[in-house]
This record gives sequence, C-alpha cells and structure tokens, in this order.
Amino acid sequence: MFTSSDLELLAEKGISPEKVRVQLKNFDQGFPFLEIISSASVEKGIRVIEKEEQQAYLQEWEDYLSRNKHVVKFVPASGAASRMFKDLFEFAESGKTGPETSFERQFFDNIRKFAFFQDLNEACLKNFGKGVDELIRENKQIEVIRCLLYDSGLNYGNLPKGLLKFHAYSDADARTAMEEHLAEGAMYARSKNGKVSIHFTVSPEHRPLFIGLTNEKVAGYEKLYGVTYEISFSEQKSSTDTIAADSENKPFRDKNGKLFFRPGGHGALIENLNDIQADVIFIKNIDNVVPDHYKSDTVLYKKLIAGVLVATQKKIFDYLKLIESGQYTSEQIREIIRFVQQELNVRNPETKILEDAELVLYLKLKLDRPLRVCGIVKNVGEPGGGPFFAVNPDETVSLQILESSQIDLNDPGKKKMFEQGTHFNPVDLVCAVRNHKGDQYHLPDYVDRNTGFISGKSKDGRELKAMELPGLWNGAMSDWNTIFVEVPVSTFNPVKTVNDLLRKEHQ
Repeated sequence: MFTSSDLELLAEKGISPEKVRVQLKNFDQGFPFLEIISSASVEKGIRVIEKEEQQAYLQEWEDYLSRNKHVVKFVPASGAASRMFKDLFEFAESGKTGPETSFERQFFDNIRKFAFFQDLNEACLKNFGKGVDELIRENKQIEVIRCLLYDSGLNYGNLPKGLLKFHAYSDADARTAMEEHLAEGAMYARSKNGKVSIHFTVSPEHRPLFIGLTNEKVAGYEKLYGVTYEISFSEQKSSTDTIAADSENKPFRDKNGKLFFRPGGHGALIENLNDIQADVIFIKNIDNVVPDHYKSDTVLYKKLIAGVLVATQKKIFDYLKLIESGQYTSEQIREIIRFVQQELNVRNPETKILEDAELVLYLKLKLDRPLRVCGIVKNVGEPGGGPFFAVNPDETVSLQILESSQIDLNDPGKKKMFEQGTHFNPVDLVCAVRNHKGDQYHLPDYVDRNTGFISGKSKDGRELKAMELPGLWNGAMSDWNTIFVEVPVSTFNPVKTVNDLLRKEHQ
C-alpha cells in the first residue's frame, strides 16, 4: 500500500503505517453511534450549587491554592477567525454599493462600537487617505471591509480569534481575546506565589504573533493584577494528523501523488494537554471572554467548579488509600459504592453479583482515573454537545458530553432524548490530572478511539473523506470521571460572528 516516499512522509510526521491502516479501516467501517440512556438534568446528573454551599467550595479552592499547587489555564487558540467574518467576506466580494442585509446594516450602523474601530480607521486613512466615516458617506463600504479583512489592512480575516481586539475600555485602550484570558487567569488561577500559568495552543504560522503580543503586553498586566505570568505555547502535533480517503476508502493522494493528511480536530489536543505538568488544568475556548466589568459571574463559578473538583478529589484519594491499605469494612465498601454511583454517576448493573475481591478491584479502577468538573448552561439553542448518560465499552454507564453526530437521530427514542436535553456544553472545564500518589495520568490512555467522526471535504477540486479524532471534551475524555455543575448563562458569551461583539456582554 505504501511507497518508499510514503514511508518517508510517515516517518517525518511521526505516524506509523499501522496507525494509517487503522484509520483506513475506520473509513471502511465507520464509527458506531453511542448508546445513550438519557440526557442529564438537574434531577439526575447535573449538580446545582445552592447559595448556602458556595462559601464552602470557594474555601476549598482557596485552601488548595494555598498549598502551592500548580494550576494551568489551557486555551485552544489555533482556530482562524475567518468564519466570524463570513457575511462580510460575501459583502466584500459582492460589488454592492451599500449594506443590504440586516447583518450588514447592523455592522455599519454600529461600526464605532467595535474595539478595533480606531485601528480600522487608521488602515483606511493609510490606504485611501480617507477615514471610515468618509468612506461610508461615499458608499464605499466595501473598501472599509477590505481594510478590515485583507492583508492590505488589518488582515482580521486571516488571523486567529485570539489576536483580534474584542473589547474597548474607558481609557480608549482595547484588549484582544488573548489578553482577556490573561486577566481571567489572574482572577481565579493565581498560585500561592502569585504566578499565573497560561498555555495557548496555536497554529505554527501565528505563533510568532502570539509571542509578540505576549512580550508587548504581559508586563502591563503583571503590574495591573500584581502577578507574574508564565505563558507557554504549543502546536497541534503532526503525528495527530489523520489520513484522508477517497470514495473507495483508499488513501487520498494530492495532484502530485503525495499522501494527503488533515489536522485531526480539537481532539488532537489531548496530546498537548498530556504534555502539561500540572495538578489542575482549566480549559476554556479562546472566544468565550467578557470585559472586566462582566467577569464577576465567570470568576465566581470558575472558583466554585474548581472547589467541587478538589473536594471530590480529596474523597477519591481517601477512598483509594483505604482500599490499598486493605483495612476496610463492608460498610466502608458500601459507602464507596454509593459515592461512585451518586457523586460520580457511574452505574454498573453487575455490581450486585461481583465477588468481594472483584468488587474492590472494580471500585479502585473507577476511582483511579482523571477527574473533570464541567460547567453546563441551560439550553439557549446553541449548536453543539450536551450532557448525557451513555453506555461505555465496559457496559458501565457514566456521564459524557456528546455531539449530535455521536447519537443515532434516526432512532425516534434517541432523537427525543437529544431534543429534550435541558443543558448545553459551553466548554468550561476544570481537570485534575494526577493520582493519589502524585503521578500524572497518561491522558491518551483514557480516550475512546471509537468516537471519531467522518465528514466530506474537497482538495484540488476532488471530493475526499476526512476523519476527526474523538473530540477533546467528548471521546478524548470518555474514560474520565465526570461531574456536571450548572453555571449561569452569563458565563457563556462566545463570539461566533463579528456582530456578536455588539452584544452588551462585549461592550
């Protein structure tokens, strides 16, 4: 199947021929739908932290930070912002003499409210000798948009979201999405010695720009928040790229006859996450940020879910040490079973028929794995994943974040469960990645490889099949212990289109 030049390419990318064969087999067989039992709800599977509980969890988190634990904020930031500007790209190429759609009118009617307005105005003056207002009066809105999107101006259409100016502040300054994450980190992930560690995953071509922005801005934020930053970057590893396939599920080759690989999706970042040496890792998307005056809910609930995490981890560690001591009573084992079933929401229909030794081994296995607490918001009609009870490969049932593509929506019962879901995944996670002995878990060991996804794409005008790896917070964390906590919708403010920046939460 592979030529000598194919093998050289595989070696260069760090991909074994066997891995490619497995991927091609996946194209042949497809990925199975996951068996779901029900969607999670506040009645079953989603915790609501009542007002009177909050102080205890906040204290848990403060106590944890005081013990000099290493906390990292992990931000996937490699995605290009091109989709943010889809409507404006169409406008720029339309030849229109003015805005016609409601989206276009909203953009131009509020253009001064965008944090990037001053930069855009300067780009227009440089290119045309006229500012934004004058160009609009002359019905030259297309020139304004070209200054915004293309490399003759701000080049926003080709930059990642992290480098775009999202928010204006009263002192006429403006912050990029990346800078808002620096601010957030100082508010809830500051270690005992005042250090804030933040890791961004970036694309190779944008890494120098991120480093440049960091060098320019970090000292100011250190002074503002009284912290020191440890900022690091990584790129998606080429070894996580996936082979593309043709219509016959054979390796797709480009016009030069070379094997064609595509990035494996955000699930590939489990490798980057695995490389981080930390006790606790926060995960949040690059575009879900707000200005400082709206951050109070975000900071409060980040600390609360972190408090739930470390309080739960403390119990898990105590139970594991008890099991390993061998000095436990039958009542203590029953207590551990209740904990696994009720707090970790892991169900095993065979628990009652397991022999004592098998039962203890089962409990140890279910306790001794990475732990995550996921903030979940009430459904607001956003596309994407939600919280479900799903059947695992070992026939146990646990909480999972699932995408619609993982559920058989042709099955009326499954479709009904999906549509009745009350909550949505906003990508708001805090993760504990060390065991009770202080050793770091090897995170790729906890991936469900059968939860990938196949989609149709094209290359050089030819159709191809592309494969995405199990998603970072979906199948890549399938075998983690998962706790869902309801967080307010005010903590979820993604920027999917440029006009989202006009919402009050971003002003």
